[in-house]
Amino acid sequence: MLRLLLLQVLASCLWLGHSKVISPFEDCSQFLHAKTPPNSALNPQNPAWICQRYSNSYHFATLYDRDRRIPVYSAYVYKPGSGDKSKSFFIEPQLISPSYSKDMDTEYTIEKKHKITAEQVGQSQAIDQDYKNLEGLEHGRLSPSGHQSGTKSKSSTSTLTNIVPQNSRLNQGAWKNYQSKTMDQQTQGCKTTYVIVGAVPGNTSVSNNRVNVPSHIWSAACCQTKTTMKTWAVIAENSDSQVENLTLAQLEEKLTELYGKGKVSLFDSACPR
Repeated sequence: MLRLLLLQVLASCLWLGHSKVISPFEDCSQFLHAKTPPNSALNPQNPAWICQRYSNSYHFATLYDRDRRIPVYSAYVYKPGSGDKSKSFFIEPQLISPSYSKDMDTEYTIEKKHKITAEQVGQSQAIDQDYKNLEGLEHGRLSPSGHQSGTKSKSSTSTLTNIVPQNSRLNQGAWKNYQSKTMDQQTQGCKTTYVIVGAVPGNTSVSNNRVNVPSHIWSAACCQTKTTMKTWAVIAENSDSQVENLTLAQLEEKLTELYGKGKVSLFDSACPR
């Protein structure tokens, strides 16, 4: 009887530990519609769930692929406004060691503070050197600074855990147009707009195979108007200059095929397909 009771207690503890894993954005669930993240069909083999914190406050959420050293997606609330983004790029101390700060900071500052090398930092994430001397590619923010308000929030998008090697022509052309003009048009009448922007892993990499170059960049939004909910979505090949407009259902179906790990669900059921 005692043995059975101990087994039940152990099972309960394991279940509680598992429930912690499936609710990963505990400190920044406000950036997810109904506090619900995309389902596990997008999860990489070696994930890190990051509540992106800068200057002691949270600004968006990111699921990061430690092996490919790119974000799987970043989720945020669309609030464009004035302010300037940081000219420096940041890294995540918490990925180096759980005992380090959760506030993003520059690579130089972290290396000096903890007396570690760039090689040690680079074991857990992309570093500045990985994005030097790129040809036809540039820093592509999943959570863009233009969708944030205030210097702190805009600067927070400069963390390398929010950045992928993005085709320069796409980033400066059709994708930029979607982020600025199309999003402005689509969000007219929206009270709150929840956005998820992601990158599908590709078959090439940069920086001596350290950082994956995504095959596609995608985005989906779910907004609450005065009377109803509405959604929209887009996807673009990361070697193209075109952005394809889709319904949320069409994007989820396409991502299900591209990721090949089961049916993808980006938002909770209240967001219409």
